Amino acid sequence: MTANINLPRILRVGAGASGELATTLRELGLTRPLLVTDPFMVQCGYAGQLRAALDSDGIEHGVFADCVPDPTTDSVEQALAALRDGGHDSVVALGGGSSLDTAKAVAVLALRDGPMRDYKVPHVIDSGIPIVAIPTTAGTGSEATRVAVITDTETQEKMLCMGLGLMPVAALVDYELTLSMPYRLTADTGIDSLCHALEAYVSRKSNPFTDSVALTAMRTINRYIRTACDEPENREAREAMMLAATQGGMAFANASVTLIHGMSRPVGAFFHVPHGLSNAMLLPEITAWSVSAAEGRYADCARQMDFATPGDSDTVAVGKLVDGLRRLCADLSVPGPEAYGIAESDWFGSLPTMAEQALASGSPANNPRIPEVGDIVALYERVWAG
Repeated sequence: MTANINLPRILRVGAGASGELATTLRELGLTRPLLVTDPFMVQCGYAGQLRAALDSDGIEHGVFADCVPDPTTDSVEQALAALRDGGHDSVVALGGGSSLDTAKAVAVLALRDGPMRDYKVPHVIDSGIPIVAIPTTAGTGSEATRVAVITDTETQEKMLCMGLGLMPVAALVDYELTLSMPYRLTADTGIDSLCHALEAYVSRKSNPFTDSVALTAMRTINRYIRTACDEPENREAREAMMLAATQGGMAFANASVTLIHGMSRPVGAFFHVPHGLSNAMLLPEITAWSVSAAEGRYADCARQMDFATPGDSDTVAVGKLVDGLRRLCADLSVPGPEAYGIAESDWFGSLPTMAEQALASGSPANNPRIPEVGDIVALYERVWAG
């Protein structure tokens, strides 16, 4: 069986890669981009640096700097209006996953008349205007994926959207943009990357290409994530985590995520938990529930992350994997839902709807052990119990 691998046409990786934006735009024949970013990128000066570089190269451009965390259909519509008003031929996404997902949604809607909910999974989005992605967090891997997640303002559903129209034509992966990331963001986005890699490896849609990059990403993340959190200016750790994030994105974009992400999206939509953190809350329990259906694959993960030794049996290795993931989340101070501030009545009252939305996303069907709604409800209950 062959695997269909999709990646950005241009991928520039390393210190200073973001400074090659003008060159990249010229290579692609793009002349009037819209910079899509958030207020923090303006405040910290990254947006201004890009705009100054574009000005010096004589590239006309506009800016939409009002992206919000966990982007909503309302915020996407505002960015779309800016794109259409300015007659822009492309989008440049600067920021974390929220800015990148906003830009992807705008790129898709630029060629369509319907609302975003018309294009969620199972619809496949095959076209959009060009996207250039410049990530500033080492986590989402969105710069290398054909995926976006947008919250429907009316229903509060986190809509999974997929297709080649969401794949950036170019990604400028510059780890220097992550040196100012605070501890919590570094930890949460790093675990998000780990979930991407682990889920891609155990996914029913895995293939030899995704296996190789997923295993490399897992090993790198477990080696460097604590250093990146504790020593924010450690360039070796930051560079390693940034590359692993892109590798994780490549892996899951071509193999799919599984149950962790499927259950994570409703948690974010209902309780406004940042995406990486909601994944981290779920990671140990869902892994523990899933390992029996793919013991050998999960054992590979344990050995690659140095939780288990080559001499350990698969059964011993998967036990060490679950224990190792629990220690990692504890080391990085990942809170449970209650510690995060979610009321018990709100959590349990939302479980039936969250479970239905998780299953409807399609991601749980790629899990080695495929759940039913009741299984998902029970897992959410176990996550609460800790």
